[in-house]
Amino acid sequence: MGSPRLAALSAFVLMLSEVARPQPSSSPTGAAPPSSVPKTVTQGGTPQPLSVGSAAPQGVSEIATAGPTPVTPSAPQTADVFPVLPICACDLTPGTCDLNCCCDRDCYILHPRTVFSFCLPGSVRSSSWVCVDNSLIFRSNSPFPSRVFTDSNGIRQFCVHVNNSKSNYFQKLQNVNATNFQALAAEFGGDLFTSTLKTQSPPPPFYRAGDPILTYFPEWSVTSLLRQPTDVGAGGFCAERNPASFLENKRTTCTRFFNNLAKSCTMDPALDAASYYNFTVLKVPQGVTHLQNMEFQIPVTLASQASPPLLVGNTCQNVVSQVTYEIESNGTFGIQKVSVRFRQISLAVGPVVSLQQDFIVLFRSFQQSTAASLTGLRSGNPGYIVGKPLLVLTGDISHTMTLLQSQGNGICSHKRHEVQFGVNAVSGCKFRIKEADCSQLQNEIHQILYGRLRPQHVAIFGNADPAQKGGWTSILNRSCSVSAMNCTSCCFIPVTLEIQVLWAYIGLQSNPQAHVSGVRFLCQYKPIQDSPRGTEVSLTTLVNFVDITQKPEPPRGQPKADWKLPFDFFFPFKVAFSKGAESQKCSTFSILVLCLLLLRVLNLEAK
Repeated sequence: MGSPRLAALSAFVLMLSEVARPQPSSSPTGAAPPSSVPKTVTQGGTPQPLSVGSAAPQGVSEIATAGPTPVTPSAPQTADVFPVLPICACDLTPGTCDLNCCCDRDCYILHPRTVFSFCLPGSVRSSSWVCVDNSLIFRSNSPFPSRVFTDSNGIRQFCVHVNNSKSNYFQKLQNVNATNFQALAAEFGGDLFTSTLKTQSPPPPFYRAGDPILTYFPEWSVTSLLRQPTDVGAGGFCAERNPASFLENKRTTCTRFFNNLAKSCTMDPALDAASYYNFTVLKVPQGVTHLQNMEFQIPVTLASQASPPLLVGNTCQNVVSQVTYEIESNGTFGIQKVSVRFRQISLAVGPVVSLQQDFIVLFRSFQQSTAASLTGLRSGNPGYIVGKPLLVLTGDISHTMTLLQSQGNGICSHKRHEVQFGVNAVSGCKFRIKEADCSQLQNEIHQILYGRLRPQHVAIFGNADPAQKGGWTSILNRSCSVSAMNCTSCCFIPVTLEIQVLWAYIGLQSNPQAHVSGVRFLCQYKPIQDSPRGTEVSLTTLVNFVDITQKPEPPRGQPKADWKLPFDFFFPFKVAFSKGAESQKCSTFSILVLCLLLLRVLNLEAK
């Protein structure tokens, strides 16, 4: 009995001494010291060289040779720890060390992992590792090389290098000849470029909202799209390839610049009205497959006179400045009628000439009468919609409130910006004085500030009818005082026009309707004295919307039941004795009776 216990005790002490023995350390990068070859512990604790080119498992770093088996230091060796592979796939630069290419002989690095952060795939031999927590391993008796690594969380992992020789050998090459070429191509190949192309889906039977509108040029037998040029970039240059969308009323503005207007006047198709209607519009998209059938083609008719550009002296006449398409459609039956009208101007030839062009596309129902279309579009029904034009009235003519707009050189343009309901805006331009008479100068600037038609009334709701005067409210006018300005020979000209719009919501809170409560013009003047012709004056127009909605008090909700327990412990007893009638009057008597009953019970228990 004594000898077995003594043998067991000695074995136990031997094991403890082996566990407590310090393990050989390594650098943080997992590289072995330069003077020795990294070792791994195999069965029996005999140190053996590592598998050639083995790498640490993904996500862990090598920290030490696997313990607790002691490792005997080996003598310095000159053998390459990472021998060159037969083929170094990442050695792409002869005579130069390729980054992270651990098999590149030009790097002259004994241990590439000490220099490179990682080794490129294919630059070291493949390794297969199986890892478990190091605390679970007491002693390794695996026939395969093993190591202890530290993962990204700082946990030591005991890993065994599994012998997987298939990872380091090439596949057997196929012998390809004229006999088996087709069979191999059919077995391993996929679809070729010469395979049958997929058939395109047929065009839809009718246009849908937002679809581009197809056009056809009979002269060249080419199909295209109806274009609506739009502005691009900070300069607002014209982008020609922007398509018009079906059933989407849209207006775009862009600028063109000409370095040689004398040549471009008759050569540039963008200035010629004929280029905007020398095609037909396809009635439905299916017409693209029946181009010879005229039933699917709608010609573009002229709604106004259009003359070709003509260079007369230093002036280019009949230049297109506005194009308006009116398209009538009949639901799924397609487009029934297309008309176009132009506005043409004259441009003076100069070194650099700019031209602003407007492109408008309007849609309406084919059954809609002409009288109904002349009433104009609504800005709401009934209440205004934010972003829609603010409707005004001059005499019996209904139009929209507008602000100043400048040309490319900053000079005031005859074109104007529409005032959008609920959107504060400011715009300005430069006016060149041409008239010496003060009265005429004031009238000219007033017309520039207010527009060709000076607004007199504003629509209260977005669907106001010009024939119903009750749906319009007068615009208030107020001019700043100029009497304080001491200048008897000055001409006071208006330079700023501010449009103040007061509006509010009315109606149900679940569906409120915006209406205009009042509009006021505020005009500021500036004195000028003996200004020569050509002097530039800055003009400004701005609009400010003020919400004056007075919201009512929120309605009170239904009363909620508030259940509470009585705070008086004797309340149930009082109700029981008084039967709920005079509980407050007999509270003292009830308490006295209850106390007597309790004393009686205690006395009985004591006996």
